[in-house]
Amino acid sequence: MVLYRPVGPEELRLIEESGWTRFPPRLPEQPIFYPVTNEEYAVQIARDWNVRSSGSGHVLRFAVDPAFMANYPVQQVGGTLHREYWIPAQELEELNAHIIGAIELIASFSAP
Repeated sequence: MVLYRPVGPEELRLIEESGWTRFPPRLPEQPIFYPVTNEEYAVQIARDWNVRSSGSGHVLRFAVDPAFMANYPVQQVGGTLHREYWIPAQELEELNAHIIGAIELIASFSAP
């Protein structure tokens, strides 16, 4: 199963430091990890929200074991495009253990 993750520069740096194999632990004010189901939605978040809040936004693509993801229902949070999974922060290491291959950087955006 292929998922996407929009990230800012700090999260991108931490993922790169992991060798592109895992997502970093969530901060205390971030109780949920939100991978999204499609590239278009991830681009929208990275370009429109991450750039505004941190100066750059990036879109990551990764594969994960679909049997693991079957434990989490897809959440629709807006229009039909806005579909994501809600992984509790304490379960992020379990998600990391089910990533198949490397996390890929597929798009980057920055402030003009």
